[in-house]
Amino acid sequence: MNPLPEGNWTPGASGSPDAPRVVIVGAGFGGLAVARNLFGAPMSVLLIDANNFHTFQPLLYQVATAGLESDAISQPVRAIVRRGRRSGNARVRMGRVEAVDLAAKTVELDDGAVVGYDTLVIAAGAVAHHFDVEGVVDHTLTLKHLEDALAIRARILDLFERAAADPSAISDGALDIVVCGGGSTGVELAGALRELYSKVLVKDFPELPVADARIVLVDQADRLLAAFSPQSARRAKRTLERRGVEVRLGVGVASVHADRVELSDGTVIPAGTTIWTTGVKAEPLADTLGTPTGSGGRLVVEADLSVPGHPDVFAIGDIALMLGPKGVPLPQVARPAMQAGKHVARQIIRRLEGHPTKRFRFHDRGQMATIGRHDAVTELPGGLRFGGPTGWLAWLGLHLVYLVGFRNRLNVFLNWTWNYLTYDRGSRILRERERRGRGDLSQTGSMRS
Repeated sequence: MNPLPEGNWTPGASGSPDAPRVVIVGAGFGGLAVARNLFGAPMSVLLIDANNFHTFQPLLYQVATAGLESDAISQPVRAIVRRGRRSGNARVRMGRVEAVDLAAKTVELDDGAVVGYDTLVIAAGAVAHHFDVEGVVDHTLTLKHLEDALAIRARILDLFERAAADPSAISDGALDIVVCGGGSTGVELAGALRELYSKVLVKDFPELPVADARIVLVDQADRLLAAFSPQSARRAKRTLERRGVEVRLGVGVASVHADRVELSDGTVIPAGTTIWTTGVKAEPLADTLGTPTGSGGRLVVEADLSVPGHPDVFAIGDIALMLGPKGVPLPQVARPAMQAGKHVARQIIRRLEGHPTKRFRFHDRGQMATIGRHDAVTELPGGLRFGGPTGWLAWLGLHLVYLVGFRNRLNVFLNWTWNYLTYDRGSRILRERERRGRGDLSQTGSMRS
């Protein structure tokens, strides 16, 4: 292994070459929150991510359904931390962290480089959880990363183009989609897919029976949106069904094949595309620490979000088993990660100043999920719930506020306005490399998530 040259570190704001080194693994919501809250602090901050951009994951489903282009929800990490670089204490390195050596206080990157740290923040996120269901790895697409959203969009457009050239496979379900998972991602994706079919593709392909294509949402739970109230769950189901989505609850997925999905009750649903949104598990990096893990492989953390036995190592976001006020694991979404990132940055500064760390307290500001045009479910603390156009507008406004970068906010706002006024989706470009090597229309599987 080749040690990272010392020259890659920039002295902290104190000007001392011996400034404490803080390494942050992951440029998601949590990792960025840590970095931003350490800008100008008397320490050297290094942010490491496998990509050179940050993705606004809550809007991935809109990229997948041609509502937004990929650069509208992504932002270069170096541009985000530019202020930190001006203050002299922040740097960015593109690379994937493969292992953590807690004893040596180093992390190893995929290119063999070894980076030392004084404080480590692990915010590496999560990956799709397949639950060992047969065929999921080979025959489904997931929606966790930007590449996933682009793959879903390309696949749908490709199948439509192929069907227009050879309609013979349509009767076998080539245009049908099964979405596995009734959480926020599954609900939002299913609603957006139905709108894409009924408002856009039906006009693009008038020669095809687009109105007959099925969008099926499957979940083994007895209701949608398990994290929401039963009232919101019922509203979501009712709205989806009214708009043409078939909702199958109380039944699991037994196996997935290239052209169909088999449910646990024996039902077989033909499908040209199967999308897996049922759950996530911690990034495999969590296994390299050798510290306790909990459900989904998430790292167990102390009250201050440090790793047990290692007060100089913190874990936040999807990779950590962070607990809420009632001792219940917090959901793996943006809000807890962002709050945890701010908290950890404060604790790092407290330790630097010689003060003890404080416990993390999550402040629940509510949750929301959009079901489609003019409808969303919104729940606020205190039992306040609202939906319909009011909830939808609240959802739009909140996501614009949390988007990173003014350019992205303006881009998304203009796209949403265009989509709303014209019932159109502008991001329907199918690139040649996305079509290459996909085989016959009848062989619609052979995908790897």
